[in-house]
Amino acid sequence: MAVRLFLLFVVIPITELFLLFEFASRTSAGWAIALVVLTGLVGYWLAQSQGLRTYRRIQSDLLAGKIPTDALLDGMMIFLAGAFLLTPGILTDLVGFSLLIPVSRSYYRRIVLGWVKSRFTWRQMGGGSFHSSFFSQDAPDSSEIVDAEVDQTTVDGKIVQHLEQDEPDASD
Repeated sequence: MAVRLFLLFVVIPITELFLLFEFASRTSAGWAIALVVLTGLVGYWLAQSQGLRTYRRIQSDLLAGKIPTDALLDGMMIFLAGAFLLTPGILTDLVGFSLLIPVSRSYYRRIVLGWVKSRFTWRQMGGGSFHSSFFSQDAPDSSEIVDAEVDQTTVDGKIVQHLEQDEPDASD
């Protein structure tokens, strides 16, 4: 953990400064400043447009009754891209722009989902309307299945629900 923090707060900023100074020495300080400002503005515009498109995908997935796994990950990556593009530097700008390009973002999404899938188990129980777009949905064990019935009535204008759960058979 300490090595990662050292890389994040010491090595990466020093590398960014070196690259900016090198770029300024080969061109001029004005061009280096223009590069930082231009990538910030273009990154802001791209992050905003990609973010709105992703927001619409999330809304349409939810209306269709699907969990917007891919769209939510895209939204997270677009937010991260905006942070990288607002940080002055050449490497962070390259990473930020790669997170805004849909083709490379799908590559990053596969990496993230592979990491999540290797560490977590996902199981959908019941007949809900949501279906994951990535995680496998293994059949539940028969010992985990509960037979229940819900009665819904209206009392004084309020909905009252009553849950009746069957007792498990001794033969199970």
